[in-house]
Amino acid sequence: MANTKSAEKRHRQNLQQRARNRAHRSRLRTAIKNLRAAMSSGDASAAEALLPTTFSVIDKIAQKRVIHPNAASRYKSRLAKRVAELKQA
Repeated sequence: MANTKSAEKRHRQNLQQRARNRAHRSRLRTAIKNLRAAMSSGDASAAEALLPTTFSVIDKIAQKRVIHPNAASRYKSRLAKRVAELKQA
């Protein structure tokens, strides 16, 4: 446990930041899950409509450094590729 005032403050800050990051990550996972659900149902128009909002969530989470920017790019690339394949079919 923290012994100094600065360590106690740092601990409080870490707890707050962890809670904030968990909320952001949860929002990200929900957005991706909704897009994947639309894709698995075969609804190309719904998936295409969800794509920009999902990209926005991914970009915001990467900007806050909750996920690495390269991971964000990878998510976006794979999702866009799957939506494009769905549109082709």
